[in-house]
Amino acid sequence: MQNVSLIGIDLGKHSFHVHAQDKHGHALLRKKFSRSQLTTFLSSCSASTVVMESCAGAHYMARHISAFGHQVKLISPQFVRPFVKTNKNDFIDAEAICEAASRPSMRFVAPRTEEQQAMSAIHRVRESLVRERVKTTNQMHAFLLEFGISLPRGIAVIRRLEALLEEHALPPYLARLLVRLRQHHTWLSEQIDEVEQELKNHLSDDESAQRLLTIPGVGVITASLLSTKLGDGKNFASSRDFAASTGLVPRQYSTGGKNTLMGISKRGDKKLRRLLVQCARVFMQRIEHHPGRLADWVKEQLTRHCSNVVACGLANKLARIAWAITAHRTEYSH
Repeated sequence: MQNVSLIGIDLGKHSFHVHAQDKHGHALLRKKFSRSQLTTFLSSCSASTVVMESCAGAHYMARHISAFGHQVKLISPQFVRPFVKTNKNDFIDAEAICEAASRPSMRFVAPRTEEQQAMSAIHRVRESLVRERVKTTNQMHAFLLEFGISLPRGIAVIRRLEALLEEHALPPYLARLLVRLRQHHTWLSEQIDEVEQELKNHLSDDESAQRLLTIPGVGVITASLLSTKLGDGKNFASSRDFAASTGLVPRQYSTGGKNTLMGISKRGDKKLRRLLVQCARVFMQRIEHHPGRLADWVKEQLTRHCSNVVACGLANKLARIAWAITAHRTEYSH
């Protein structure tokens, strides 16, 4: 296997399908490996380019394979799909990965570091806990509403539960269930506080995140997630590329020389996009307390567009500012 120049790997949980080809594009190998067999195979190959689809397990594999001297590239699955020939199977997918990676204009995904993966896991756990806490209060509201008890939305049901149980004669088993749900809500809140404290502790040692906190409207959660996604900022050629990766740019459908721009594309990380829009809304709510060119731009836009459009435009600007601060190692200035 000394003539191999490009290796495409279709990743699986326990098995990996490999398509290897030379510099002329001729297939040299199509074989299925286990995880240990793949490690042995790649360690015996001459240095070549290894390409995989970007997925949850691809980042660890990229770091692992790089240790053998190979150049590892990750490619978005949406760019591989057009190169799949007729019917789909794992070997055809591996061949399509090689075909897509050989295109000179193809864009690739930078592998994440261990720290970036770990912080991403913490953010996902926090988001799951928050969803579970909201689900718990919604269940309590629904159970009480079935018995004619209506309360304001939010955590009012948690604060007023004891008074409600004394005031209304609810079935004993339902009262015990509501108390159990309140205890579960308290436990979830404690877990969320612990996770957020871990994020704050990590931010205190992260210089990049500390600089991101200087951006108006950006808090601890957003700064931590931005630092995780951006890394050193070199994954993106410009601030425009990073803003586009968050889905905060218009979708385009242009033909015949006529440019047609539609709503935002909503691509990339949904959570990051949501947080950036929330940061923009916080900035807009306190616009009178923020001097500088950014605030002047927002005020001007609010006279011409509705607040939702301005919030998306401001979120795009915040994303571009975050990239500039990270890439150039500077702080936000008015």
